Amino acid sequence: MLTASGEEVLPTGTDGTPPRGHGTPPRAVGATRAWLRLLGSEAGLTFRRPRNLAILGVLALVPVLIGLALRLFGAPDENEGAPPILAQVTGNGLFLTFTALSVLVQLMLPVAVTVVAGDSVAGEAGAGTLRYLLAAPAGRTRLLIVKYVNAAVFCLAAVTVVALSGLLAGLVLFPVGPITLLSGGTIPLLEGVLRIGLVVLYVTAGMAALAAVALAISTLTEVAVGAIASTVVLVIAAQVLGVIPQLSGLQPYLLTHWWSGFDGVLRDPVDFGDMGQGLLVFAAYIAIFGSVAWARFTSKDITC
Repeated sequence: MLTASGEEVLPTGTDGTPPRGHGTPPRAVGATRAWLRLLGSEAGLTFRRPRNLAILGVLALVPVLIGLALRLFGAPDENEGAPPILAQVTGNGLFLTFTALSVLVQLMLPVAVTVVAGDSVAGEAGAGTLRYLLAAPAGRTRLLIVKYVNAAVFCLAAVTVVALSGLLAGLVLFPVGPITLLSGGTIPLLEGVLRIGLVVLYVTAGMAALAAVALAISTLTEVAVGAIASTVVLVIAAQVLGVIPQLSGLQPYLLTHWWSGFDGVLRDPVDFGDMGQGLLVFAAYIAIFGSVAWARFTSKDITC
């Protein structure tokens, strides 16, 4: 309010202090709530869809099946070409989590993430609901960011489901105790669980990078199946290129090359070299394909 001399005086409470909430711009509070409401709506739709719940259920089942197979038939010999981490499972159940993530990160986790991220824009456009979302005063940039964050949340959920399923199955099927690392050292059980958390975050970052690729492709079409299939084909093609010795110089630039780069967690001390490079590659993919998605989505003519 203004005094007789024209000076502005801030309103105060009965005790002389400014009223609660003073100094917080109402527009900023409203914008934050709008973001959260939009993200909550997207997440609710994603995690209520029977298809996505079925995907999470299948991801949770695979570590159990791997554990049962190893329990019934034993671990294959390393001399037969089996990964060293696989031979460790029967001796310590915590290795089942690492094994499950190593196996599923090759194809099943990418497919699960692609289904959600590839459908995020193309599915809405094909169903004719995208133009109604754009009619709301949310803005295209905000809507695109929310859709990407929602896809990243699903990435975290999918990887966490695999990790928890592998951890619980390992506790039930195999003995659990201090972990003998691939480097020969031994760490306590609690530290082993914390290292599983590091792996979950690393794999989630890799899947979030793939989600950016799928989202960018999703903005290029109004057919969700086309966006999903295109992304899966790109993943398979990258994996094929990654095993050709003559193309070894190309491999460091392939997203799929770094998805399994978390074995440094199983060394003492933790080897962050490959993981750090992998995180840089993931960040580069997110920046590049996020920019592609933004450039396309903000200029796209929505007719459906």
